[in-house]
Amino acid sequence: MARRKGGPGRSHGGGTPATTALTAAGVAFTVHEYDHDPRSESYGEEAARALGIDPARVFKTLFAEVDGRLVVGVVPVTGQLDLKALARAVEGRRASMADPRVAERATGYVVGGISPLGQRKPHPTVVDESALAHPTVFVSAGRRGMEVELAPGDLVRLTDARTAPTARSG
Repeated sequence: MARRKGGPGRSHGGGTPATTALTAAGVAFTVHEYDHDPRSESYGEEAARALGIDPARVFKTLFAEVDGRLVVGVVPVTGQLDLKALARAVEGRRASMADPRVAERATGYVVGGISPLGQRKPHPTVVDESALAHPTVFVSAGRRGMEVELAPGDLVRLTDARTAPTARSG
């Protein structure tokens, strides 16, 4: 497991749009890398195991269509995205999971490495309120086998997210 500190004035070899966005914003963060197993069925749970951290602090980035527009839901890997709650959080009516290919085209990332940060264009984002209970959280850094650790307040601010109870038990 490799760890690199990030923040103002620090460059990252092999950076991603997510780490570039964090650096440009002057936000303190740490990159954590691990050997990704392509047979893994849950990228987030794999990250928690590989990094030896509480899975409740690892958040996955999911795309849904709410009333025909793409919306990002960021929820702990220990749970599932509650589509009705996500729709309510963005004042929508109907939500369904987006096609993974649509999410890849919209973000510039591949499934399993989609970060809520540094996407091609901003999308309405809702971070599950449980993130605020932790001093730091982990989200994809934009590549499989690479997570970024940052303060949840910074995640919310940089994604212009709302917080709401959008996760349900898995």
